[in-house]
Amino acid sequence: MNYREIVKFADMENIKVGISIGDINGIGPEVIIKALSHQNLLKNITPIVYGSSKVISYYKNILNSDISYSNCSDVERAQEEKVNIINCWQDTVHINPGLQEENGGKYAYIALDKAVKDLVESKIDALVTAPINKKTMKMANFPYPGHTEYVTERAGAESSLMLMVSESMRLGLVTAHMPLAEVAASITPELVEEKLIALYHTCRNDFGITKPTIAVLGLNPHAGDEGLLGDEEDKVINPVLIKLKKSGHLVYGPFAADGFFGSGKYKKFDAILSMYHDQGLVGFKALSFGQGINYTAGLNVIRTSPDHGTGYEIAGKSEANESSFVNALKLAVDIARYRKEFQELEANSLHKQKQQKRTEEEENK
Repeated sequence: MNYREIVKFADMENIKVGISIGDINGIGPEVIIKALSHQNLLKNITPIVYGSSKVISYYKNILNSDISYSNCSDVERAQEEKVNIINCWQDTVHINPGLQEENGGKYAYIALDKAVKDLVESKIDALVTAPINKKTMKMANFPYPGHTEYVTERAGAESSLMLMVSESMRLGLVTAHMPLAEVAASITPELVEEKLIALYHTCRNDFGITKPTIAVLGLNPHAGDEGLLGDEEDKVINPVLIKLKKSGHLVYGPFAADGFFGSGKYKKFDAILSMYHDQGLVGFKALSFGQGINYTAGLNVIRTSPDHGTGYEIAGKSEANESSFVNALKLAVDIARYRKEFQELEANSLHKQKQQKRTEEEENK
């Protein structure tokens, strides 16, 4: 099932979607404004921007946008089907589009902290995060490699799955933000199995694929070339695939990454598991043309983001493309609706089972 096909629950309740503003000197505020200017996006959702109305107004003037918004002190006061802004700070902030500086990280961290707090407390149904910059976040004492690790810990989970989503691909990562020199030692049978199971469950629970087919990429060039270029495929990856196949999972591989993407073989699978960041994302980004989405799968909360960075080189120039952010917003809403519908179906099924059991007990008296 394509993620765009999930939205078929027209009668669902209004979905509250939080949006963290990201680096105020990057393109985050611009793509937020451009995305929320699409009026069709506001049907049955309540977008809540965590940041500053002053920052939004600054970029609104640059873009010559006519977007309207309401300030609200908290989520409960947000107006349905309108753009809402929660002011996360009262400081007078100097905005310097295109500059990599501490202020960009400081205020992105403040907004993110407030948004994630509301997310884990179920005050909002999903969160879309605008881009942050690792260097400026470090300047602001943000102690995580990125959004994924931060949201995972705040959600109370030991691990999550970084999943890249586009029209043609769902790609998960075994290892994400770590130096390449540390990758091979980090890949264990336990970790590969954990990520495969997480990918399997997100395909079923978030995308409605009953029996997902999953391709697994090898670690080494040519997937090890029968041990000539490395033995991780034989010693680490293959045993996991054999184990999961025996339990009924449709997992295949390990495939050599270059031929897998170059030949178009990726089109035959519902999802792909890549061993490390650039192995998967080079193919993904080359094929998604800036339309991709980063989804933190495997959590009890929903967080998506566009697949691009802060774009300092074009910040403040009205050149940023909002397509990836629009897709991230749509996917967050789709998954929130799908999960709610799935929970209702499960609850109804459980209720019917209880009723049937009571009926059988009464008949046996």
